[in-house]
Parts: sequence; C-alpha cells; structure tokens
Amino acid sequence: MRIVITGGLGFIGLALCRRLLEAGHAVRLVDSLSPQIHGALPDVLAPEGAEVLRADVRRLGDHPEALADCDAVYHLAAETGTAQSMYRIEEYTDVNATGTAALLQALARAPRRPRKVVLASSRSVYGEGAYAAEGTGTIVQPGTRSKAQLEAGQWEPRGPRGEMLRPVPTPETLPFAPSSVYAATKAAQELLLLSAAEALGIEPVVFRFQNVYGEGQSLMNPYTGIISIFFNRARQGLEIPLYEDGLESRDFVHVADIVDALVAALQADVPPGLPMNLGSGEPTSVRMLANELLAASGFKASVRVSGQYRVGDIRHCYADLGRARDVLGYKPRVSLAQGLARFCAWAAQQPAYQDRLDAAAEELRRKGLGT
Repeated sequence: MRIVITGGLGFIGLALCRRLLEAGHAVRLVDSLSPQIHGALPDVLAPEGAEVLRADVRRLGDHPEALADCDAVYHLAAETGTAQSMYRIEEYTDVNATGTAALLQALARAPRRPRKVVLASSRSVYGEGAYAAEGTGTIVQPGTRSKAQLEAGQWEPRGPRGEMLRPVPTPETLPFAPSSVYAATKAAQELLLLSAAEALGIEPVVFRFQNVYGEGQSLMNPYTGIISIFFNRARQGLEIPLYEDGLESRDFVHVADIVDALVAALQADVPPGLPMNLGSGEPTSVRMLANELLAASGFKASVRVSGQYRVGDIRHCYADLGRARDVLGYKPRVSLAQGLARFCAWAAQQPAYQDRLDAAAEELRRKGLGT
C-alpha cells in the first residue's frame, strides 16, 4: 500500500514510518518541520526508502502531489501544547482544526481518494476522565476545575453534591468536555473527519491517545512531553518542579504500543464513528513518574512539589482499553519501567538542550494562566 503520514517527521510519525516500511509499504511523509518541535535548523533524518514532502497541512491544496495515489492517510500533524493553546488560540485552531479541514478538502479534490483516514485524536477531548462517586459508585464526569478552586489548592474534583470521587478507567462513551483550546481543536478534528468521511467515500478511524512517550520524542519542546522535560532538567542537575501536589495522574503509553494499534488499523474493520482509546490502561502519578525517571536515568536531581497550577490542566484520566482490545486485539506490551529505561538510554545519546521550562512557566504567569 502507498501510505501518507501528515506530521510524518514527528515523534510518532517516524516510529510509524519505520514499521510500515518494514512491512513493505510505500510511505510518504508530509511535515512542516515546526521549529518548536524540531528546532530552527532541523536535523531530522527520514528512514531510508521514505518519500518526504515539506509542506504545511493547512496548504495541502497547493501540493496535490502530497496525497497522490495513496491508499491510506494517517493524520498526525498538530500543535500539542495544552497550556500554550490557552493563549495561542488562533494558531492552535488554525493548525489543528483548519488543517484537518484542508486535508479533507484536498481529499475531496483528489482524482483518487484513499480508502482509509486514521486520525490521532487525544484523551483531552474528555476533559476530566471518568470517576466513581464514593459510597454509590455512580460514574461521574466532573466539570473543569475553576480558577478559584485551583487558587485554594482544591486539587481533587468533587461530585455534583460535593461527594468524594475516585478515578476509574475512562470509556469512549464519555461525552466531549474539553477544558483547553487544544482539547477543543482535537474534538473539532474528530467531528470534521466523521462528518465528511461518508460523503468522501473514506473509512474514518479515530484514536484517542493518552500520554505517548518514547525514543525519538522532542527533547526541546517545553510545552509538551513531561518525560522529556523532566529528563532534560535532571540531566542538567536542575530541580524537577511538580504542579499542584504531584498526585495528579496520567496514563503513559510507549510509542511502540501506539504504533502497534496504528498499523493494525490498516486492515481492521472499524465501525464508522467508533473512536478508540489508546493508552496503557494504568494511571501513574506525576510524582511517581519523576521518581521512576530518576531511577531509570541514574541522574541526581531534587523533586519539588510546587503547589502551582496551570489553567486547562486536568487532574486524572486513564484509558478503558476494552474497545481497542475487541476491535484490534490491542494489548500494551511495554511497561512503564521498560519504556523509561529505553527512553533514557536513547535520550542520553542525544544533545543536551537548553532548558526552557522556567521561561514557559513565566509566560503562563504573565498571561494569568498559571502560578
């Protein structure tokens, strides 16, 4: 098959490209090489055998060769910083939502359309994940925590009657409740694809990624990728600051497991409009993550609970993997300990980049979006 990957020179795109080439597919990588991700002078090397086109997904109409004669498209191109999206609203909406519309418009004009389009969406579309109310077990999706709650250090969401909640696996049936501009743009991507797919005669596949990490991820982007941010600071002997009380949790999934599902989707019969979660299915607190990373890297750095916050951050979310398991046979293979060991071994061989986390945090404070 001839396969196009938008955002193909990014972290997940390159990992997917290598796997597809190994399977004998022809791969075309379309990427704008964003300086925030790749640096001012990109040194990204595409795998041997891949075709590369430097193009902005928003301008695909100017590049008919980008989608020519392809059998499937993986749409990975996106801006991905949750906090940054809250003050670069137009840019995130333009790249993520308008970029998806531009892709679909280009497909509408193409003389030959692909059979399938696979979208990399995000767990952020849920806002807070699913919770069970203490005492009753009723499943609750709490709203976005207010700035007043965050200012008061009330980190844990409460139920509609003020009851205590505990996080449970988040199913795809939970409705959209985005708490950031980034999340809203990912929901828009899903809706655009599903709205246009039938008219265009293409099969849509929507994956909602949890926090993806692994070898190859950007080590210079201070707005996304908590594992790379922590590694970069620890490597330089800098303190690792934790927002809130450090007990907020995420579902960290290794890129190899994500690629397994992406490749499986090529041949799978996925019912239209059936999004699937991809993650490890396990919650890990940010405090535990920092300690595990230090153990895996061997670096010595202090970990400080800051009590600070960022507007748009959620408290807890981890994936219910039942649907992906049933449809694709998806089963994560890489444990967090294994994945961190692999990541640290790779990252230690990469150049050390200037840490910009403090500057990014200060920018949020100036804009009233964090403390």
